[in-house]
Amino acid sequence: MRILVLILLPWLAIFLQSTFFSIYSIKGTIPDLVLVFVTFFALFNRVEKGTAYALFCGLLEDLYMGRFIGLNALSKGLIAYIIGRTQGNVFKENIFVGLFSVLLATVLNSLFLFLLSIVVFEVFHIDTSMLNSILYQAAYNAVVAVPIYIWYYNSAKGGVLKTPGRVK
Repeated sequence: MRILVLILLPWLAIFLQSTFFSIYSIKGTIPDLVLVFVTFFALFNRVEKGTAYALFCGLLEDLYMGRFIGLNALSKGLIAYIIGRTQGNVFKENIFVGLFSVLLATVLNSLFLFLLSIVVFEVFHIDTSMLNSILYQAAYNAVVAVPIYIWYYNSAKGGVLKTPGRVK
């Protein structure tokens, strides 16, 4: 059941991003639910698992968008690696850990996508609207992340997302 939920989560996130949240965008910005789920998965699992799951979710997102296959996969993989490296040193029971992780992941994801875009496109201009978009997305991701983190934490500790064999 755990594997099925983990496979369905990115699909559900992409569906919600492209339907529900596109209606409720803030100045044209929607939350990156895939990034939120990847961040939480990396926070609760080992680095290797988190990075592999992030690559899978990013690839699904890239395939859905249909262009530049691999940019989101690589960016989300790097984010999961960074978050996963810190997962043993944080107090996951504190909701601010999840909130800060999502804020950090959003900023890093935007930075990585910007740097990867420079490599791919060679010419890329940054302006204030891009910076505003990053701030709006970080705020939107943070607001959406709070209830998702509560569900994810409870589910990872004793629900459907609990790792088999893990005692805690």
